[in-house]
Amino acid sequence: MYQDIKERTFNFGLRIISLSGYLPGNNVGYTLGKQILRSGTSIGANVEEGVAAFSRADYAYKMSIALKEARETHYWLRLIEGSELIEKTSLNEILNENEEIKKILGAIVSKLRGKSKNKQKSEN
Repeated sequence: MYQDIKERTFNFGLRIISLSGYLPGNNVGYTLGKQILRSGTSIGANVEEGVAAFSRADYAYKMSIALKEARETHYWLRLIEGSELIEKTSLNEILNENEEIKKILGAIVSKLRGKSKNKQKSEN
């Protein structure tokens, strides 16, 4: 599981880097490119940090941050799509991969939250 999400978010980051190169060189393209580069590459960085976490709580925290970054990336992708800076058909695959990554990270975070709630109940 670790390797799969690590590889997927790394490859997703590479695709985001490539995508940013297709944005126009004007103010709008520069601003959106900068934003999507930050959030889209941060997903994998947080997953990588989470895998090397020193505790379950730290792991859950890093995966939650990765999920938030994936959601933010989805927003920037939708803005790029809606503003028609890049053809919609060119964005379909990356939008689909973003959705898949959000689902995987959401499941990880949900599972970790469930385990921590169960642990708290058993301690009481």
